[in-house]
Amino acid sequence: NAGYHRGGGFQRAIADDACFHALWSLPQERNPCINTRTQYAIARNSIARKGVQRVEDPLAESRGRASGWRCYLMPMDGLTLGFATREMNAILPGGRIDRITQPEKDTIVLLVRAGAANHRLLLCASPNNARCHFTNLNFPNPLEPPMFCMLLRKQILSGRILSIRQMHGDRVIHVDIDTVNELGDHVLRRLVLEIMGRHSNLMLLDEDGRILEAARHVSADMSRVRQIQPGLPYLPPPAQDKIAPEDADAEKLLAKLEAQGDVPLQKALAASVSGLSNPAAKELAYRVLPAGCDRTDNLPETAARLAELLRRLPQMADPRVLEDEQGEPADIFPFPYLSRDLDRQKPYPTVSQALERYFGARDQQDRINQKSASMVKLLKGQIERCEKKLAQQEEDLSSAARMDEYRIMGEIINANLWQLKKGQTEATLPNFYDENGGSMTIPLDNQLTPVQNAQRYFKKYQKARTTREIAAEQKEKTLKELDYLEGTLLDVGKCIGESELEEIRQDLMRTGYIRKGVNRRQQKALPKSKPYHYRSTDGIDIYVGKNAAQNDRLTGDARPNETWLHAKDMPGSHVIIREEGEIPRQTLLEAAILAAWYSKGQNSSGVPIDYTLRRYVKKPGGAAPGMVIYTNQRTLFMTVSESDVRKIQLVEE
Repeated sequence: NAGYHRGGGFQRAIADDACFHALWSLPQERNPCINTRTQYAIARNSIARKGVQRVEDPLAESRGRASGWRCYLMPMDGLTLGFATREMNAILPGGRIDRITQPEKDTIVLLVRAGAANHRLLLCASPNNARCHFTNLNFPNPLEPPMFCMLLRKQILSGRILSIRQMHGDRVIHVDIDTVNELGDHVLRRLVLEIMGRHSNLMLLDEDGRILEAARHVSADMSRVRQIQPGLPYLPPPAQDKIAPEDADAEKLLAKLEAQGDVPLQKALAASVSGLSNPAAKELAYRVLPAGCDRTDNLPETAARLAELLRRLPQMADPRVLEDEQGEPADIFPFPYLSRDLDRQKPYPTVSQALERYFGARDQQDRINQKSASMVKLLKGQIERCEKKLAQQEEDLSSAARMDEYRIMGEIINANLWQLKKGQTEATLPNFYDENGGSMTIPLDNQLTPVQNAQRYFKKYQKARTTREIAAEQKEKTLKELDYLEGTLLDVGKCIGESELEEIRQDLMRTGYIRKGVNRRQQKALPKSKPYHYRSTDGIDIYVGKNAAQNDRLTGDARPNETWLHAKDMPGSHVIIREEGEIPRQTLLEAAILAAWYSKGQNSSGVPIDYTLRRYVKKPGGAAPGMVIYTNQRTLFMTVSESDVRKIQLVEE
């Protein structure tokens, strides 16, 4: 169980060096270091890693989803990395590094001028999405570059790439760079990317193989065998007793396969050839075995066929992205996998584009999940505080319900003082408030005189009346605060970009839930976030706000005769149908589906959705972001599911 991912953290048994060696030596499909967090964008539940893990999503509740045991694939295996390496090595050698940025602590982007064109090389050592390929994505960068980035600029900026190599067919990449030092001498610098799950790392080495800096430092407390610290010699990961794909001839393969014994060929391959994940080994076995067989009767012939197949691999590049039933990327293949459904394998021009399709949104959502975790914890804590306060206020209001009873008791005692005397514990007196002329039994304090007992009940009456007034006022404030917090938590669940998350953070600062502070490593000014953009069956644009600030902008910019929708009496998104005049019934229903889905009633039935013209929606002066009042509304009652939302076209912008 060492290093196994359960909930939000890992057991620390990885610190033991023997355990570390054992984990590295495991086949990828059994290696518990390969892990991920849940990523979310509307119903994006596609498979992301291999192995079975317990994954807790801190936003699961706000997104209407539950955590649980899931199966994950590992698309960035040594085989896929080999194709990506050959693709990069065909373009970059001789290229000059013109720019270096570090958008995340474990991610470097190099702008390389090669072949009269600019190429952006991404090297990412993320625990969940480590990879290396060309990228066209734009990443927000800190105002002040991190120390690792500044060192890279000092050491390799303006240097020329000599080669990009994959080591022994495994998930380790070396980028050799020729650069000039302070004395004007040409020196060698090497970037090393190790893709190994939680232990992924990115390092810069000098000409003697010593570590100049690393994205993650590994101290002696973490590993007694392999430390990663500036100034120490670089030690490669422990060697595995496997054959590199480029060195796998028939004789070597035969010896390795025979040593595995009578096991399925796919399992023997994964244990014999470096860099093969279970899907890759399964595909290679599928191509050399008769249909329906998982073993061979003629191992020498099978080894020869495998050697020939491995020799031809570099010429088989035809990258595909396997899509799930919802069209989301589920895995990536460097060539068509005959063992999988070919109709669901979408071709891409390059391996880099396929990798970017698979990892792009996934990595971004993982980062958002990580950065929003503290915000979610804060909001849930504040919601819990408000719920406790509300319960106390309800109790105060309930106790104040006896207010009139106290007053009546005091008045009856005052009217019957002549019948009472000190020392009585109760008295049954005529109740002149009873239309039937009945009596009332009133408890008395035997230590008080009758007058003092009457005064005691009048004081209880005054206290109850004051309590009711204050509790009612405080209850109203608490309910408004609870609505705001629940709405904000819902908005965090809609975030798919840093701009949206930053707008929510600014609003929480404005309301005092987050203290304002100066972060010297803050991101550059982010552009304003954009709402979801859908297109109805009738071809009409529908926009959905993701947070309070977006709701304000979306509603404020809408034209007077456009249709506005919102879930009634609950937190939710503002929805605008970008069409004036009469709206087709189908478009109205689809907009109502979106309004119900992006609201607190997402998983409820019969969610009331109000709709009216934008001209009837007003924002009161001084109201909080996203708060409006409206009139002339009509109401639809919607019960929606994830499949209903998926049927509506989401326009990518």
